[in-house]
Amino acid sequence: MQPGPGTDQADRTEDGAARETRASRTEGRPEADRARGWRETERAQGGGEANGTRDGRESQKDGTRDGRETEKKRADRRWQELIQEIRVTQTGVQILFGFLLTVAFTPQFQRLGQTDKTIYLVTVVLGALATGALIGPVALHRIVSGRRIKPQAVVWASRLTFTGLVLLLATLTAALFLILRAATHDAFVPWVVSGVLAWYLLCWFGLPFWARHRHTSQDG
Repeated sequence: MQPGPGTDQADRTEDGAARETRASRTEGRPEADRARGWRETERAQGGGEANGTRDGRESQKDGTRDGRETEKKRADRRWQELIQEIRVTQTGVQILFGFLLTVAFTPQFQRLGQTDKTIYLVTVVLGALATGALIGPVALHRIVSGRRIKPQAVVWASRLTFTGLVLLLATLTAALFLILRAATHDAFVPWVVSGVLAWYLLCWFGLPFWARHRHTSQDG
């Protein structure tokens, strides 16, 4: 059966409509892409502003303003550093002080001369003072906790720690002098103790003060 003229005209009409539809879709696609790109750009900008606001709030929460450390945050940091330092020294001074306390109850202590006993008593007193100074920052922090004076507490705790280090140095020197006298009774004992004392001074104070003078920072 042969298709009529009306059928061919209908097919051509449908083909033209399909081509126009595809053309309109193709022409409208760049506009849709551009609109989608604008929306994504706006979302990105809005997200950036939100992130900036959130970062600002987090910075304030962390204690920084414009990249600078606040006084409260600085006091917290310095206190944590000080506590770590005190833990190291407390262990050593407590072991040394406990050892010194047991010496008086040994039979060999009664055979010591009066000079050695005097050195021992001085050593015990120095050890007790060092222990008190190094434990003092813990009691200071506990008593003034919550009073909003942490910056001042850090300053006083630092002074107590430095005093405790000086007393610990004296305790170690006296204990070494006493042990070497009791063990050898030789004339070179003072020279050995002087050499060890010089080494302590160099490691504990000389090198830190030299580094502070050479590489100091006002922001620390």
